[in-house]
Amino acid sequence: MSEIKVANEGNYAQITASGAVMVDFYADWCGPCKMLEPVIDEAASVYEGKVTFARLNVDDNQSIAAANKVLGIPTLLFFKDGTVVDRTTGAIDRATLTAKLDALL
Repeated sequence: MSEIKVANEGNYAQITASGAVMVDFYADWCGPCKMLEPVIDEAASVYEGKVTFARLNVDDNQSIAAANKVLGIPTLLFFKDGTVVDRTTGAIDRATLTAKLDALL
């Protein structure tokens, strides 16, 4: 399985600075977040070497969530060279995630 980075205050800027990146804003108590987790895990394997995947716990990193206007979870932010180019809120299906990742490349 591909590596999914753990984003936090110390490394968020570095993770999102360059290339194609998807960050999953989640919380451990969030049911829809848990439903989305295997979809993201599978995508991380498919897009290994093309897209960097990261997860950010909003309970532990509230300032980053606030700075990115994350009001609901799960929220996925899609970055291209440090700029947010797309976002989703709520659980999405595999096809929707694939389409958004393909648009990053």
